[in-house]
Amino acid sequence: MQFGVFSVSDITRDPVSGETPTEAERIDAIVKIAVKAEEVGLDVFAIGEHHNPPFFSSSPTTLLSHISALTERLIVSTATTLITTNDPVRLAEEYAMLQHLSKGRMDLMLGRGNTAPVYPWFGQDIRQGLPLALEHYNLLHRLWREDVVDWEGEFRTPLQGFTSTPRPLDDVPPFVWHGSIRTPEIAEQAAFYGNGYFANHIFWPTSHSKRLVDFYRQRFEHYGHGTRKQAVIGIGGQAYIAKRSQDAVDEFRPYFNEAPVYGHGPSLEEFTKGTPLSVGSPQEVIDKTLTFHDAFGDYQRQMFLIDHAGMPLKMVLNQLDLLGEEVVPVLRKELAARKDPESAEAPTHASLVQAKYGDAPARQPRPNANRGDNVTGASPYQDSDAAAEYPEI
Repeated sequence: MQFGVFSVSDITRDPVSGETPTEAERIDAIVKIAVKAEEVGLDVFAIGEHHNPPFFSSSPTTLLSHISALTERLIVSTATTLITTNDPVRLAEEYAMLQHLSKGRMDLMLGRGNTAPVYPWFGQDIRQGLPLALEHYNLLHRLWREDVVDWEGEFRTPLQGFTSTPRPLDDVPPFVWHGSIRTPEIAEQAAFYGNGYFANHIFWPTSHSKRLVDFYRQRFEHYGHGTRKQAVIGIGGQAYIAKRSQDAVDEFRPYFNEAPVYGHGPSLEEFTKGTPLSVGSPQEVIDKTLTFHDAFGDYQRQMFLIDHAGMPLKMVLNQLDLLGEEVVPVLRKELAARKDPESAEAPTHASLVQAKYGDAPARQPRPNANRGDNVTGASPYQDSDAAAEYPEI
């Protein structure tokens, strides 16, 4: 089981101090948050992708490469990479480079994005969001698995004899999650490819997320990737923790009330009762999180949103201390005790390499310096020993 935190990269006015951080301050803070996540024993840090104010994370791979250089074991990921408005060729290249630089300590979550004005900025139409997601991922999937790709679709120029560089580390593509909040189409896409499915599980009741997870499990089995229990699932959540329950409520209330997304609506108490939001003592957050397992069964990744709504860095770092020292160790123990032996382990680069090669050496793509331009459709790479031994790779 992997535990981590994610950020949507919002730059929001602090309702207590009245100050709004600069972009520079917020970017510096998010790096400190990621490094702290590793220090307190968490496994994953993820950042969203946005191209409009009040968000700063327009280049996730740049940020995550920097964070990976400052950490030793932390998995860096995304809390949505836009598969719709990004060119799949650029995604293939940029995330393969991140995979190399992080030595495999990365994965990514793909999503459609729901900010309508962003689509035309990148030459796309939000009304084509689903066809874009399906076509773009089909191409991305092939670019990471085939040395030479011939491809033609509706939304970008054709490719002929194209090789995406660098090739994935150890010739093993990064693990992909497909994330969604509302609709089953993304769960279907994840199941079709045998990828992971991440239920955002923030704004909606557990019953809503459970329908999506159950649908994904059913379709995962339908496509022959394993049993329903072996499906790979991530679950989101929000938490605010204090030593005493009432302190948590008092401290978080002004941030909740002014939050751009859910402020000015239901009360904190109503929202906490009806959604996955946890506000309280470490034990209350533990108890609320364990209800996710009651609803979804075994899952492989639990992510918490803890830095939103204008909370200052000091408050977020304190949250990480409580999460890492008092909440996650108990959750690890409790969820391990509940785990079905048939359920899957959380995927890592090492486990994916082992699954592909067993005890044989991994293929290490090496460009053929004598070949020149690839015009025949043959691979522009020399075969390594592993590739010669396993010619289907």
